[in-house]
Amino acid sequence: MWRHTLLIGLAAAFASGKLIFSPADLSETEYDFIVVGAGTAGCVLAARLSENPDVKVLAIEAGGSNEGIIATIAPFLGVSLAGTSVDWNYTTVPLEGYDNRTLGFTRGFGLGGSSVVNLLTWNKGSIDLWNSWAEVTSDDGWSWNNMEEFWLKTNTLVAPADGHDTTGQVDPAVHGTNGNVQTSVPGFPTELDPLVVNASLELGGRFSYSVDINGGVVLGTSYMQSSVGGGERSSAATAYLYPVLDRDNLDVLVNTRVTKLIQTGGQKGKPEIRAVQLQQTNDDTPIQVKASKEVIMSAGVIATPQILMLSGIGPRQDLSKLSIESIVDLPDVGQYLADHPAVASYYLVNSNDTFDSLLRDSNLFGLELVKWNTTRQGRFVNSPANTYAFLRLPDDAAIYETFDDPSSGPTAGHMEIIFVDGFAAFGPLAQPATGSFLTVLAGVVSPVSLGSVTLNTTHPFADPLIDPAFLTNAFDEYTMVQVMKDTETFLSASSWDGFIIEPYGDLANASTDELKLQFCRTYGSNINHPVGTARMSPKKAKWGVVDSELFLKGADGVRIVDASVFPSIPESHTQAPVYMVAERAAALIKTKYSL
Repeated sequence: MWRHTLLIGLAAAFASGKLIFSPADLSETEYDFIVVGAGTAGCVLAARLSENPDVKVLAIEAGGSNEGIIATIAPFLGVSLAGTSVDWNYTTVPLEGYDNRTLGFTRGFGLGGSSVVNLLTWNKGSIDLWNSWAEVTSDDGWSWNNMEEFWLKTNTLVAPADGHDTTGQVDPAVHGTNGNVQTSVPGFPTELDPLVVNASLELGGRFSYSVDINGGVVLGTSYMQSSVGGGERSSAATAYLYPVLDRDNLDVLVNTRVTKLIQTGGQKGKPEIRAVQLQQTNDDTPIQVKASKEVIMSAGVIATPQILMLSGIGPRQDLSKLSIESIVDLPDVGQYLADHPAVASYYLVNSNDTFDSLLRDSNLFGLELVKWNTTRQGRFVNSPANTYAFLRLPDDAAIYETFDDPSSGPTAGHMEIIFVDGFAAFGPLAQPATGSFLTVLAGVVSPVSLGSVTLNTTHPFADPLIDPAFLTNAFDEYTMVQVMKDTETFLSASSWDGFIIEPYGDLANASTDELKLQFCRTYGSNINHPVGTARMSPKKAKWGVVDSELFLKGADGVRIVDASVFPSIPESHTQAPVYMVAERAAALIKTKYSL
């Protein structure tokens, strides 16, 4: 009921610039750069590359503008966007590790991409993550120290919506002061906040309190930082694209798919690809647009490999089965899909302050919505969670007898626990009609299981086959069970006495490792952090899809800039690293062409 309400635009100022709604209305047939996908990375590139007024940039977005859609603006309401018009509405194949269930696979559809529909968490990633990327790509430009300038360009730390004193909740010294995306700690305290913090202080050790995990050590219990400023979502669209839409040298084409990359030449067996094919429906006559310098693929972890494969770029053997002519044989395209598996545990609690009553009572919900709309205060200024913890496995974990540590290193975790003050519907369970709840969303952030994105048709408007392969590796199974045990340990701290009444549903029966694992298979979901389907590798490596400067291997004229190029999955939320990769890509491009 309330999802439909949230998709009604309240009075909101639309961007003052221009959007183009049909390829026939493009003013040019050739641009310097064509950015395929105006999502998180694409908005950054469109904004940065068009800073030079002599450079003509075309950004192409499959979806439309999301301005005025209130659920894309009010942070708390982001959870309502899955399955709506601003979601690609992908569905996975039946997942072996989840008892052959299928899952919705949310990806943002529209300007700003997934930065508009995600749950806003802002994590830089660990020191070891970035240094491992530098090592695996043989490019020190990806190291923690060298990526610092791009981190600072992405964000500005601002006061929370309620203006409270944030001493001890965040370290301003490790954040940007003049970046595009506004970030903050929660601006609406909940009853869980002191319970979580006090439990971490009581337990210590692996659960110790961290003032700011964005300082490089992504471990411990902390307040969540989010892409929120002034009680509103700060997305790639609002932070990068909308402020520059009036530039004469920037065209933004919406509601249009790039259905194919077009070879425009080549020499010595290496194709040149500097054109794209555009369609708005499958019945349209395709239109081609050329790039004099580069086509930049920023279509995302699913659409980027799909477009590449439809264009003959990918595993030759697989493409031949669909009678797609191979242009570049790259076996890694669409492979190595990684994502964070998670499961929600629910507890009945002794409280009248959870958000459960808000979701059950449309009058209460409406009053809270009016409060947010008129004052930018109240519960809707936050995402549903205020606190979380990142943990490493115990040093003596038995799984180390058969597996090496898959994490980036000692500054990165294996598991995450998120605390939500109400029944948050992650997974197949619907909100109960009565009761107040605590949700603990727990997951594996260093998964070993790897999946794929593959084609089953040459129809460009059909979805590809998406298989994240959750819980198909013994390490991930072990770690999911461990994080459920760690949740129980954390909730045993004295700060929870009198608050938690009992576990809800089948959780109460998940008393052994085997039953905990089965609970995860039955109720597991994901945190929507897919990466890796066009991964980076060293320039001369035979594996990988792009080199360390993000050029497509085996061809001229194409770069890929989105989360598909990540060579490993961050052991944290992935939004901020996408911005950082895009900022570095923009710098590399400007340097190459002396812009």
